[in-house]
Amino acid sequence: MSKKMLIVDDEELIRWSLKKQLISHGHDVETFESGEKAIDYFKSGEKADLIIIDFKLPGMTGLETTAEIKKIYDDIVVIMITAYGTVETAVTAMKQRYIVDYILKPINFDELLIAVERAFEITELRARYKTLIDEKTTPFAFENIICNSQKMKSVIEMVKLVSRSDATTITILGESGTGKDLVARAIHYNSQRRENPFMDINCAALPDNLLESELFGHEKGAFTDAKATKKGLFELADRGTIFLDEIGDMKQELQAKLLTALERKSFRRIGGVKDISVDVRIIAATNRELKELVEHKQFREDLFYRLNVINIEMPSLRERKEDIIPLIEHFISEFNRAFKKKVKDFSPEAKDSILSHEWPGNVRELKNVIERCVILAKGDTITVDELPTEFNPAKRLSRKRSEFSIPPGGISIEELERELVVQAINMANGNQTVAAELLKLTRDSFRRRLVKFGLI
Repeated sequence: MSKKMLIVDDEELIRWSLKKQLISHGHDVETFESGEKAIDYFKSGEKADLIIIDFKLPGMTGLETTAEIKKIYDDIVVIMITAYGTVETAVTAMKQRYIVDYILKPINFDELLIAVERAFEITELRARYKTLIDEKTTPFAFENIICNSQKMKSVIEMVKLVSRSDATTITILGESGTGKDLVARAIHYNSQRRENPFMDINCAALPDNLLESELFGHEKGAFTDAKATKKGLFELADRGTIFLDEIGDMKQELQAKLLTALERKSFRRIGGVKDISVDVRIIAATNRELKELVEHKQFREDLFYRLNVINIEMPSLRERKEDIIPLIEHFISEFNRAFKKKVKDFSPEAKDSILSHEWPGNVRELKNVIERCVILAKGDTITVDELPTEFNPAKRLSRKRSEFSIPPGGISIEELERELVVQAINMANGNQTVAAELLKLTRDSFRRRLVKFGLI
C-alpha cells in the first residue's frame, strides 16, 4: 500500500537517491532541504505517514524539527538518519516515542527499506492499540452516562474533577446497585491512567487468606497450595487502578496491610522478603457506613482517614427518578440488540407502575426488570400485566393470598421473620448483601436481624 513520506536532508544527492528508491517501491515522496520548510508543509494542512530526517540540519536540528511537527500532527512517526553515529546521539533520538528507528550514513538502502517497513508495522500496532483503548473507554465516556437528574449531574461533575486529578485514594459510597462500579471505571478510563490496567475485586466475595493473595500475590511455597509464584492485583495494576468493592467487609488484619501499602506505595507478596514499589490509584466502594463501622471497632480508624480523602456519594434511584425513563429507553435498546427483539416502549400504565416503585435494588434492579420484560415481551409494547408481580397490585395480592395463609393454630411473627432470614441467607450462600436484597432490606438492617436471632 502506498504511503506518503517526507525526506528532510540538506544534501541534495541523498534527497534524490532516497526519493528514487522509495518511489520505486510504490510510495509517494516529498523532499525538503530544511526543517523549517518541512514544518511549513504541515502548517499548510498537509499530512504524511512517515518522516525520514537528518539529525544535523542547517538551522533547526532534526530533533527540534520533529518536536515542532509533533505539535501540529500528533500521529507522525520518524526515522532519524545521521553521519554522527555516537551513542549519545542515538539515545537522545530514541527517547522520543515518535522516533521509531535510527540509521547511519552512508545509508544502506536495504536497511532503510527494512526500517521503513518496521516503522509502518509500529504505526499499525499503535492504531490497533488505540482502537482497543477507545472501545474500552467509550462506554464510560461522560456523555454516555445517563444523568438527567441534578443529583447525578453533580456526581458526574465531581467524577470529572477527580479523574483529571492525581488523587490516589477515592471512596464511592451508596446503596447496592447504584452504579458505584460504573463511576469507578469512568474515573479510570477518563484519566491519564486509562491505557494501564483497571483491576477490580469484591472484598466480600473471597475468604480473607484468598483475598490477601489476590491483592498482594504470593511466593512459591508460601503456603500449602502455593505451587508457583503469583503476582497480585497491586503488581498487575501498576500505573493503573484497583477497584476494591465492598471494602467495609474486609477484615482488620488485611486492612492493616492495605494501609501500609497505601502509605508506603510498596508491599511484599505473601512469603516474600522484597519490597515491591507500585504506583496505583485505589478506588474503594461500600454500601455500609464506614464511620459506624469505625465506632463499632469493625474498621480501622487510620485506614478510614486514609481512604476518606475524596468521597463520592451515589444517589439511590429513588432520589433520581428523572433518570428512570431515559434508563428504561437505554436498557430496551441494549436488550433488543442482545436478544434480537423489537420492543419499542412500555405502556403508560406500566411506566406509572415503574415510576411509583421504590427500587430498593436501584439501577441494577431496574436493569434486571427491563431484561426480563424484553425477553418475555409478546409485542412491541410492554404492558403492566407483563411486569413482575411486585409491580402489579392485583397480581401481588393474588399471589400473597395463594402462597401464604395463617395456619389454624396461629403463628409467631418473630418465628416467621426468623425463617425468612434463614431462607434468604441460605439462598444467597452466606452472602449477607445478596440476602438483604432478597428481603428488600439494607445490609445493616439484615445484619441486625442476624444478631437478633442469634444467627451470627
